[in-house]
Amino acid sequence: MEQKGRKSYCLHAMVAMMMAFFMIGTLVTAQAQTANVWATMKGDITMFMANDLGRNGYYDQKTIAELMGNMAKTLKPKCVLAAGDIHHFNGIASVNDPLWNTNYEWVYSHPELMIDWFPVLGNHEYRGNTQAVLDYGKVSRRWMMPARYYTKVFDKKGLTVRVVFIDTTPFIERYRVSDVYPDARKQENDPQLQWLDATLRNAHEDWVIVIGHHPIYAYTDKKDIERKDMQRAVLPVLQRYKNVDVYACGHIHNFQHIRMTGDAIDYVVNGSASLGRDVKPTTGTVFCSSADGFSVFSATKKQLCMYMIDKDGNIIHTITRNK
Repeated sequence: MEQKGRKSYCLHAMVAMMMAFFMIGTLVTAQAQTANVWATMKGDITMFMANDLGRNGYYDQKTIAELMGNMAKTLKPKCVLAAGDIHHFNGIASVNDPLWNTNYEWVYSHPELMIDWFPVLGNHEYRGNTQAVLDYGKVSRRWMMPARYYTKVFDKKGLTVRVVFIDTTPFIERYRVSDVYPDARKQENDPQLQWLDATLRNAHEDWVIVIGHHPIYAYTDKKDIERKDMQRAVLPVLQRYKNVDVYACGHIHNFQHIRMTGDAIDYVVNGSASLGRDVKPTTGTVFCSSADGFSVFSATKKQLCMYMIDKDGNIIHTITRNK
């Protein structure tokens, strides 16, 4: 009887082991297939874009952060373009604020994400100490924010991509008159617009991408005056030299791709990297989704692609520009 019981136990153990090996094999195959799909996105210059992050790892933030790290193993991005609201709610108090750990360092801890991060300020950063966001570069080697607005050219074997980072909160009047955003009214808009004009006037790279936090066009239940203020202040400069390929932003917590009649620029709202919100088509909508996730920019000499990625690692929409 005892021998029979042992045989039964051994049989069950062998079946369990075989099932485990089968499951591991299936998982490895699935991961390999996923990596193969991801590899098709790799360009000569590849960059990630993420925004509306800071939820202390909750909702889908940590899930998406791990996805970014796993995908980075395949794509080897040069950097992350962080389009604002890295710290939700009331921003941060100083470079030593614990939120730097709970919103950023401990969440984006994957070894493949130890690359340069190029941020802009969002409206939630403007609820706190905005200068501390700039100064954090003295604490973290990967935090690359030399000013409130700045530009960076990526160059590889003759391919050039210029990314222009702008500070959009001060352009929106309702922030300037509110005590909730004390630093907004301290910023002068004319110098930034003059700098943006000069930067784009002299931009002769293969591709030009402008990154801000607030949309110029988008479906949202937020006040229309935000988009109107951006259209009045920023849009004429972006259109002036006919060399801007993409204006990409965050703020709305969903994915949107908009093309306006007579305008060659692709206007993109990048999905939140932590918590999505409902969306529906509006004027000019090419694609929209309430999914949360992040995006991948991929450039070659002849083509610029922006891939929208949901939290499960699926490519849900691709924006393609060809020379």
